Amino acid sequence: MTISLIIPCYNEEEVIKNSHERISSVLKSCDFESEILYINDGSKDSTLGILESIAAEDPGVRVLSFSRNFGHQPAVAAGLEKCAGDAAIIMDADMQDPPELIPQIVEKWKNENVNSVYMVRAARSGESLFKKATAALFYRLINWISEVDLPVDTGDFRLIDRLMIDEFNKLEERKTYIRGLMTWVGFDQVPMYYERDPRLAGETKYPLSKMIRFAMNGIMSFTKKPLQLATHLGLLNILVGLGLVLYVFISRYSSRIETVPGWASIMIVIIFFGGVQLLCLGLLGEYLGRVFDEAKKRPDYIIQRTINL
Repeated sequence: MTISLIIPCYNEEEVIKNSHERISSVLKSCDFESEILYINDGSKDSTLGILESIAAEDPGVRVLSFSRNFGHQPAVAAGLEKCAGDAAIIMDADMQDPPELIPQIVEKWKNENVNSVYMVRAARSGESLFKKATAALFYRLINWISEVDLPVDTGDFRLIDRLMIDEFNKLEERKTYIRGLMTWVGFDQVPMYYERDPRLAGETKYPLSKMIRFAMNGIMSFTKKPLQLATHLGLLNILVGLGLVLYVFISRYSSRIETVPGWASIMIVIIFFGGVQLLCLGLLGEYLGRVFDEAKKRPDYIIQRTINL
């Protein structure tokens, strides 16, 4: 049995050596074969050079290097396409996903005879209250509106067997939301709870702007409810508009209410109809943009160089 570790890297020069030493130490005590697949996601620092030296010393290390920065999700997808193991474990290079859990994950996978073990974050150390709160809100929101029952507080840290890997690699959609697709493909999956550690060093590669784009990608990938919301808003808008029209007539012909001619109709048009129309156009634009990306059929990533593959 061979287990592949898939580890995306973007500007991780401060942590990658220590991360590899820690992972290697854990794997030496395991009773299974392993390969470590690092994906250099267009790093602008010395990450690739460090990975080259690691791969030169350790033949069990494979390296994929992208032609530029394509993002975390394409990096994971590339690892799943190129890995050779009977199962793969996806984890981050910053050691927030403790490698010491690898033997326990594999043991749970074998003992329970399942296709996947997904890791649920029971605690998140070293993260701000704002990030914890927004992450909790996002996972519950996307689970509520999604057409698939997505597990909450669960990232990409998980084990998936070869059957799930092969089915995932058949998918052709772009801008993949991998943690959602892993649930969508089905099969037998069980949770395992853990405490997420602080970053070993460096800064997060997911600032607020990227987190918002990531959240939007997840929502647009797994539900059409925003489009349905636009329809509901339109119906509500009609009802509000009718109510305001009634108010206009009452104001116009009631001697008790003094009005400036034309103010009500202007407010109706600008505040209600204009705002809702822009919202609906924005939602349509988001979905149309995804259709545009799919129609172009550009690859999610381009591999410039491989080492030990």
